[in-house]
Amino acid sequence: MNKISPLQAGDNAPAFSLQNQNDETITLSELLKQQQVLVYFYPKASTPGCTVQAENLRDQQAELAKFNTRVVGISPDPIKRL
Repeated sequence: MNKISPLQAGDNAPAFSLQNQNDETITLSELLKQQQVLVYFYPKASTPGCTVQAENLRDQQAELAKFNTRVVGISPDPIKRL
């Protein structure tokens, strides 16, 4: 078993394949074929801090679109909570 090192701000995200809120599989490699990807991690959905973080990124979507960047949030929550 490989040891996982914590990511630091600015690190590239590791390759991933995860289910989204619609129970569809998404992969970082497929997303990167279409655009840049800003990945953020949050510990629990619908909590005040995580909600503020998500809202701030939502509010920056127009600016991020200028750079062809999609925002992807990753949480350990069950899909139904998202």
